[in-house]
Amino acid sequence: MSSFLTVYLTDVEGKHELVGCADEEVVAEVADYFDAGLARADAESADEIANGAPTAREALRAVVFGGPYDEEYGHQYRSAYRRLCAIDATDLDNRSFGPFRGRWLDVVDEGLRAHGITAVSLEDFFYGSGFPAGLPYSPDLSCGEWSPARCREALRQFESAEREGRPAPALDRAVSEAVQEVLGWLRLAREVDTYGVIGFVS
Repeated sequence: MSSFLTVYLTDVEGKHELVGCADEEVVAEVADYFDAGLARADAESADEIANGAPTAREALRAVVFGGPYDEEYGHQYRSAYRRLCAIDATDLDNRSFGPFRGRWLDVVDEGLRAHGITAVSLEDFFYGSGFPAGLPYSPDLSCGEWSPARCREALRQFESAEREGRPAPALDRAVSEAVQEVLGWLRLAREVDTYGVIGFVS
């Protein structure tokens, strides 16, 4: 079974503040932006919706208003949070991470560590607890985040290793390309003090 990592460069704390903000304008803005996506999600979940699952817009409103949630339909609420994170965010280059199989994230983490980077881990996006507290569980979508401080520290670790003249590790070509993608995320995050990375594995 394949997985897919989607990563966004965004104001991490700002996204946290949208959850439970109880602002109808936020609901309307996100719903308008993802209008076609919401309709497609509803079509794909038509049977569940007929049995009581929330529509995509209803799930979005529940997340913005901090509930109420139906524990049976965690995927809808988690997908709604993903849409909140995607709006006003930059989609980061993820060619090395979609789709992937098996332990690929851990393999690339080993490549990052070989470059001296320990402040961030791709496994955070798979095993991390990036979803807001209270959102129902679903095995279909995981989330993790790298704070701005962690992004800056990871890039500092890489640049420090380079300045010290450590020899570049001999990595498989695919791993090396993936590491370079991650470094690109970190360099972009450094350009804005409040920006970090939020990632979702589906």
